[in-house]
Amino acid sequence: MPVIFHIDVNSAYLSWTAAEQLKNGAAVDLRSIPSIIGGDKKSRHGVVLAKSIPAKKYGIRTGEPVVNAFAKCPDLTMEPPDHKLYKQYSRRLMDFLCTYTERIEQVSVDECYMDFTEAAKNYYSPAEGAMEIKNRVRELFGFTVNVGISSNKLLAKMASDFEKPDKIHTLYPEEIQVKMWPLPIGELYMAGRSSVEYLKKLEICTIGDLARTDPHILTMHLKSHGRLLWEFANGIGNDHVEPEPAEAKGIGNSTTLPEDLETEEEAEPVLRSLAESVSGRLRKAGQKAGMLSVEIKYYNFESVSHQKQLQKPVICGEDIYREALKLFEELWDGRPIRLLGIRTSKLADESEPEQMSLFDAGFQADAVKRAKKKKINDALKKVQEKYGEDIVIRGLRRKD
Repeated sequence: MPVIFHIDVNSAYLSWTAAEQLKNGAAVDLRSIPSIIGGDKKSRHGVVLAKSIPAKKYGIRTGEPVVNAFAKCPDLTMEPPDHKLYKQYSRRLMDFLCTYTERIEQVSVDECYMDFTEAAKNYYSPAEGAMEIKNRVRELFGFTVNVGISSNKLLAKMASDFEKPDKIHTLYPEEIQVKMWPLPIGELYMAGRSSVEYLKKLEICTIGDLARTDPHILTMHLKSHGRLLWEFANGIGNDHVEPEPAEAKGIGNSTTLPEDLETEEEAEPVLRSLAESVSGRLRKAGQKAGMLSVEIKYYNFESVSHQKQLQKPVICGEDIYREALKLFEELWDGRPIRLLGIRTSKLADESEPEQMSLFDAGFQADAVKRAKKKKINDALKKVQEKYGEDIVIRGLRRKD
């Protein structure tokens, strides 16, 4: 059975700032007092990026405006973010973890998955190996981590989110009903605010309620995202750790927005622009994509993504946009958006033939449409190669 660890730095930005200050002679540990990372000290603008446990006791939440946090705790200590420092600490942590195994998939600056299957043979139990890692991180670097242990990535991720900080938790398939099913539905990975509100209307309030619901009902109400949540509630997840960065496996683009987007209408032209950009890069590389994913980074820097296997590979910007919009609608939970991204993977040569059935309805008509679309795309590719990607902009279809 695979042994998968999910390692998550406890309140990373605040912990790394505190560790660096203590190393430089600070008398007070930010983690021991009401403190936050985020915003500007003088203007008190911005949002809370990280908080200490004492700050949490005042009801301060990650992502809320800094001014609100000071209203809850006037004596709050605030430090600005230092992303250069965070990258340094992140790199040190990953380098250290690589001394146990090179099968590490880093998913953000402060968390990663480890395939500990082979390394576990050197320990009495996986928990013993996790305990060693956790304790050595604290001793070597001055900050703490949580380690979740399971047989797949989903359950390991859920386990690491149990009680914090500086803890180890297991969540094996046989423990799901006891440890995970009693939790509120909002605790389930990928259960966004809008999905949770919809599920509660269906009287689905706990993860166990969701796990016992007919998946066809969930698909009817929440489309493919409902099926995904049902699978997660039942502990069904991928156990394959990807050591290589996603960038090495596909073509994509993302953009950080000058102002947070709050409506789907605002997001649509951004997605269309990204789709055209990705399409241009695919054409330049002579590739078509069989997998598409959409990434959203919210105003509080929380990132989520969703991907789907496509029925037919895509290269056209309009096709990429259409599929990306479907994914966006399933993924977005209504919160303000700071960044949007589209990524393609499972690439194949553009000239590689596609398997099609002669018995498909409308086969000949579809073939004609595909031929016309290919001629348009070939012409577009030549123009863009000569004059640049931005020389031709696809028009927006007016909504009456």
